[in-house]
Amino acid sequence: MILTFIEHDRGTMNPLCLETLTSARELAASSGVSSQAVLIGSQSLGLREAVQRYGVSQIHLLEHAGLQEYAPEAWAKSITQLMESVRPVAVLAAATERGNEILSRVGALTSLPMAANCVEVNAGSPFRVLRYRWGSSLLEEAQLHGAPTLITLTPHLIEAREAETPAEASLVRFTPTLEPKDQRVCVSAREETASEGVNLKTASVVVGGGRGVGSAEGFQLLEELAGLLGGAVGGSRVVTNNGWRPHSDQIGLTGNRIAPHLYIACGISGAIQHLVGCKGAKHVMVINKDREAPFFRRADYGVVGDLHEILRALIEAIRARRAKAGASA
Repeated sequence: MILTFIEHDRGTMNPLCLETLTSARELAASSGVSSQAVLIGSQSLGLREAVQRYGVSQIHLLEHAGLQEYAPEAWAKSITQLMESVRPVAVLAAATERGNEILSRVGALTSLPMAANCVEVNAGSPFRVLRYRWGSSLLEEAQLHGAPTLITLTPHLIEAREAETPAEASLVRFTPTLEPKDQRVCVSAREETASEGVNLKTASVVVGGGRGVGSAEGFQLLEELAGLLGGAVGGSRVVTNNGWRPHSDQIGLTGNRIAPHLYIACGISGAIQHLVGCKGAKHVMVINKDREAPFFRRADYGVVGDLHEILRALIEAIRARRAKAGASA
């Protein structure tokens, strides 16, 4: 069986898990085995209906008092004990911070190799994977020896698709054996980030700003354009380091990974760390006065010029078109 770790926070599933379940279903079908899923903590039970729509035949619910809050060592140890019981062929997770952390800890506990950020997986003996390395600047072909195989899948590479004929998945409860030391690292308090408007991670349009924006005040134009397009505003690492935007708005290797239909990058040179964060964008428009900016090589559309002048013209054009459309309606 192919076992998929379902990442959640207090019962709210990370939607990237649905992409992983889609890949797991396809991998299971090609391998002639079943696709199953693992939920951790009683708070995750409400995800059963959503998970079973993606073709899993069985859902394993790990229940223990020490699993209510995120505790990576306890979660990994619980999955390891489940693996010993059900003997999966492979264990998959989304290549998120938690997905990579949990499976790397599982690998440490079982002395098994773990392949992170895979873009292609071929079952066999051994498994063969294609994965991103060095901040997604190159692709590596690798073979994974050992069973079960531990793999995390790069987000935003495939579209999450429900099974054509989903059936009700059976629920199996499993109680792991945990010790107090397994709670050495756990969530003890939360400082919630207040967010208004469109969420950066799920927005269909993102307007991003870099050093070229010039100041925190310069982002007013980006906010105005994003508002017209129903999008969200993000920034490069330089922007957040300078205090022009909060760190929760950072796009990049150490920030948010976005996958909008359109990403408008304003005054961003295109360092590899930033490109990793917007790799999932369907279309990229780059605005920069430096025609040699590396980002232009990754752009679908490029505009060379002062971003402030270009954004003002773009905003005026959008408003004029909408006013004309409203007058003719």
